Amino acid sequence: MKALVFHGPGQKAWEDVPDPKLTEPTDIIVKMDTTTICGTDLHILKGDVPAVTPGRILGHEGVGTITEIGDAVTTLAVGDQVILSCISACGKCAYCKQGVFSHCLGSEGSSGIGWIFGHLIDGTQAEYVRVPYAETSVYKLPATVSPEQGTLLSDILPTGHEIGVRHGAVKPGDVVAVIGTGPVGLAAIATAGLYGPSRVVAIDLDANRVEQARLFGATDGVVSSAKDWRDQVLAMTDGLGVDVAIEAVGIPATFQMCLDIVRPAGHVANVGVHGSSVDLPLQDLWISNIVMTMGLVNTNTLDTLLKLVAQRRIDPDPFISHRFALGDIIDAYDVFGRAAETKALKVILNS
Repeated sequence: MKALVFHGPGQKAWEDVPDPKLTEPTDIIVKMDTTTICGTDLHILKGDVPAVTPGRILGHEGVGTITEIGDAVTTLAVGDQVILSCISACGKCAYCKQGVFSHCLGSEGSSGIGWIFGHLIDGTQAEYVRVPYAETSVYKLPATVSPEQGTLLSDILPTGHEIGVRHGAVKPGDVVAVIGTGPVGLAAIATAGLYGPSRVVAIDLDANRVEQARLFGATDGVVSSAKDWRDQVLAMTDGLGVDVAIEAVGIPATFQMCLDIVRPAGHVANVGVHGSSVDLPLQDLWISNIVMTMGLVNTNTLDTLLKLVAQRRIDPDPFISHRFALGDIIDAYDVFGRAAETKALKVILNS
């Protein structure tokens, strides 16, 4: 089969590799119908994730059709079309029993990390993929949800919802600010509306992205390059600051921006993947009753979000900016890697 293989920082190739085989009775083999590229894949190619070794097939999102099942699999069948969660869960360990699938102790080679596709085992940017712990790591795709929509439920929608909105404890009447309107920030905006906030403010350097965020449910937009960006946000809150500030970039400057606009007793929910340390001014924050959260997605709300997409309560289609054939994945990486120029959000790859 063909797959997108990592060969070290800055090196990747769409090449022939052996077909995956069942290795455990809880495995399935899936023929990929649709997959996508994540910002995490770009971090891997930059060399930021040393656990990913040369020879690894990348990708951790997608929808596919089951072609083989292990002897222990009883709730899935050959021919089922399924969403592959970006988090693999054994369903039996102490963390899985708490719903903290992101720290599954059973996942292969994980040492307590549920993200293994395209990280610790071969991933989904391929014609076929082996899926471990299948019965607790895939979701059957309803007829009312397309494979492209299902692919967006693999990672970005649960991540924005769980780590941004739920960790941020968004409640009716809140003013929510989302700093960074890439795919995950937009997912936070799209799912925040489920909790009844009075305003959702999109903040980004790119004026076009700020405007596009309104398609996902933002009520207001602020371009962060403006000198008075903070004053604009505070003016929406009677000068008090926002109830929930969601960081969806992953750099020190945007984390500080959250601290600059959150009100006393507010929440800062960090979603961005940080590659360097940030300053935490506890000498100022300790008296402000600020709650800070962060984490790796569990995908324990994927099933709920799937039902909402099926009922058209959430529309994932606007996330898709480009479509490619799976065999054109190198071109797709080029477009996704130049998102500022190409205005790429999610690029969809169809087999």
